[in-house]
Amino acid sequence: MNDASTTPPPKGRILVVDDQRNMRATTALLLRSEGYTVFEAANGEEALVQLSSNGVDLLLTDLKMEPMDGLTLLKKAMEVGPRTQVIMMTAFGSIETAVEAMRSGAYDYVTKPFKEGELLYRVERALERAKLLSAVDMFAGEFNQRHGLSSLVGRSAAMRELTTRLLRVAQSDATVLVQGESGTGKELVARALHAHSRRSSRPFVPVNCAAISESLLESELFGHAKGAFTGAVKARRGLFEEADGGTLFIDEVTETSPAFQSKLLRTLQDGEVRRVGESTALKVDARIVAATNRDIELEVQEKRFRQDLFYRLNVVTLRVPPLRERLEDVQALAEHFLERANARSPRPKRLSQSAVGHLMGYTFPGNVRELENLVEQAAALAEGEELGPEDFPLRSQARVAQASSGTPPLGSPIILDTSPRAQAPTLAAVVEEAEKRAILQALERHGTDLARVADELEVSSTTLWRKMKRLNLRPPGEMGRE
Repeated sequence: MNDASTTPPPKGRILVVDDQRNMRATTALLLRSEGYTVFEAANGEEALVQLSSNGVDLLLTDLKMEPMDGLTLLKKAMEVGPRTQVIMMTAFGSIETAVEAMRSGAYDYVTKPFKEGELLYRVERALERAKLLSAVDMFAGEFNQRHGLSSLVGRSAAMRELTTRLLRVAQSDATVLVQGESGTGKELVARALHAHSRRSSRPFVPVNCAAISESLLESELFGHAKGAFTGAVKARRGLFEEADGGTLFIDEVTETSPAFQSKLLRTLQDGEVRRVGESTALKVDARIVAATNRDIELEVQEKRFRQDLFYRLNVVTLRVPPLRERLEDVQALAEHFLERANARSPRPKRLSQSAVGHLMGYTFPGNVRELENLVEQAAALAEGEELGPEDFPLRSQARVAQASSGTPPLGSPIILDTSPRAQAPTLAAVVEEAEKRAILQALERHGTDLARVADELEVSSTTLWRKMKRLNLRPPGEMGRE
């Protein structure tokens, strides 16, 4: 009798597309022998039908086909299944072709004729990424609790990109620099990194450098010996020692002096701390996550932050997007904060759609923290059971312009008529307007280099391409062309 528990899980569903029958059959046979579920298509049109009906994890397609070539199929496949990974097979393995395929959303490419081992390695990597992205999409409930992501609320592309990168780096011990404006949730990101790391059973120790005076910060982090200074009546362990085996989160690291930065650099390089007033060094094993709301590279240029310490901290960077760049998350965040407030209140409240539209028209200079405060205030002060726009007083100068008024010039103030005569913007219009402004500003800075535009916006090249197509945007060099 077969035990279902011993049946290995499916390895992945792959669609092989090649107009050369022998090549297609041979490739499919190789993949089936490795335990993959494999479908075949002889051309792009047939492949699109298969993609729509078979729930494919990986598309393995030839580049040179007729009438639809591989790049065209790639772009159409991204519309059908944005999470489907794509590997291009080409006998014309030029760098230009590879770059174009990667920029259009391909995960990888392989040059024919290829070795079996090389193809299988690339397929395995692509399917691992597909599984990771599938996990990231499960942004609620048990997945969030299990991976320490329950506080990172949002389904926007910006948050999915952040979480994908977070989960990827969490398993390593790499030092991480978290950058973002005040109120975006940098400490929540640091806690999620720790919760998903192999150090999760050990302490997570936060310290805010801006909240501690310069004279006490060294003692706070490194500890001190008895009698090291006035008031040191006994020896004290520092936060580096408290975090041994776990994670030390150093918030607002750019608020420190060059002298302190020098001592911090030495500790990070040596993996040792010396308590103030002692000469003996102690070994520590703490993963370092640092954060700042400043432009740290500008701080380095202005000689306010040590360049060598910056390089030591900036092994992996995670950028937390401001709320104005992910307005589509406002409703989920507001409901999350309201649910938390309701748990502490005998009179639970609910959020009206008109209130959601009101909030979606605001740029939140205080970011997620400001939204949280607004929701808690409304839940505490509102008399009725349903929260409406009148329960959320907003600063008018931070309102988003209505989409119907067109895209204002870059750098212009963002204003919305808040009079009763004004027509409330739809949620879709507000989100579309915010996305359009963000992309236009990035295009102005980087021109036709869409890879840099995608990097700045923290989205994949595929996501950027889809959004630009939907919003009818083109790089500046192509503007006005027929």
